[in-house]
Amino acid sequence: MATEKTPPEASAPHRERQPATIRLVDRPDLAETFADSVSGLVFDGQTLRIDFAVTRLDEIKPNAPITGRRYPACRLVLPPAAAADLINRMQQIAQALTEAGLATRNAPRAAAPTPSDKG
Repeated sequence: MATEKTPPEASAPHRERQPATIRLVDRPDLAETFADSVSGLVFDGQTLRIDFAVTRLDEIKPNAPITGRRYPACRLVLPPAAAADLINRMQQIAQALTEAGLATRNAPRAAAPTPSDKG
């Protein structure tokens, strides 16, 4: 007669693993990066990559158009959970700025008419 063996993990009482307690430790020596524009934003299914850039004006000459160049300053790469956290926090900041009257909500853009829309 065959007897069934119960795996050890099935016979032990089921205990949920406690989430880790993580403390943020400040690093006052951490370098800061200035950027005046977002030059790229790509989500490839695994990471969100945000490229930040800084604009530098060329030498200004009389009677000539003002020209400049944009240089990469920093690339931030986030896994999906951190990207979602960034999006949520940016939405909270946008809401606070809107409520303070420092920003306005953009109205949805109208879609460009397609050839089939032109009767």
